[in-house]
Amino acid sequence: MSHNKLIIILGPTASGKSSLAVKLAQKFNGEIVSADSRQIYKEMDIGTAKITKKEMQGIPHHLIDIIKPNQEFSLAQFKKKATKIIKDIQKRDKLPFLVGGTGLYIQSVVDNLQIPKTKPNKKLRNKLESKTNQELYNQLKKLDPQALKIIDKNNQRRMVRALEVCLITGQPFSQQKHKGPKLFDILQIGLNPDIKIIDKRINQRVKQMIKAGLLEEVEKLIKKYGSKPYSMSGIGYKEALLDNSEELIKIHTKQYARRQMSWFRRDKKIKWIKDYKKAKKMIINFIN
Repeated sequence: MSHNKLIIILGPTASGKSSLAVKLAQKFNGEIVSADSRQIYKEMDIGTAKITKKEMQGIPHHLIDIIKPNQEFSLAQFKKKATKIIKDIQKRDKLPFLVGGTGLYIQSVVDNLQIPKTKPNKKLRNKLESKTNQELYNQLKKLDPQALKIIDKNNQRRMVRALEVCLITGQPFSQQKHKGPKLFDILQIGLNPDIKIIDKRINQRVKQMIKAGLLEEVEKLIKKYGSKPYSMSGIGYKEALLDNSEELIKIHTKQYARRQMSWFRRDKKIKWIKDYKKAKKMIINFIN
């Protein structure tokens, strides 16, 4: 096996990425690196649908439970950590699998994004964070419309960061994030179930989350960290204490799944599959 191979398993939420990746990692002597911007947080298990020890089936998983809910974690930090871990897995003659649905996390590794090293400005950031998503969107549209092609307008943190970089450097954020030399020999496999199947799974998952104690998890986190940390703005957490929370979580999760698919469909290098058999065949051809 070449020491520079990397398999990426991606897709929208509830597409079955985690279970497929575990099965493939068992078959190909692999380890899994998570590309999920929510499962990085400790103590946030139910609302993030975090993979359990039992579901891991003995396969090592990296970049899960690495920071507290009130800590910052940037795209640059993710890329640095993920790259280091992938290289370490390769050195041990095992096959790394980068698995998740956070498009920008995956892109940072695939395209070796050269991320602006502008240091956060607390005063400016606080000012930006006090604005609504629509206000941030309107400001970014004026300063850097190209950035909106790579940033979801529902992602407050990314819009704040893009504006922060624009305002500090005086240059568009989109022009500062460019591709670097290729890091790995990559096969990107995308899971593409029928949207009706995804919707059904989301309904079941949210129902199970509520039953498993999501509301209690949220109350405990708010008591410990408050409701201000960025981690608490994620789907499942921001709606949990509202009336009709279950329906709201279902609606917002389905909308998120569709945004994920729109993001991934732009990358023509992704090979779309429906099942394990096809993925296994692709990997055999790729590593040989």
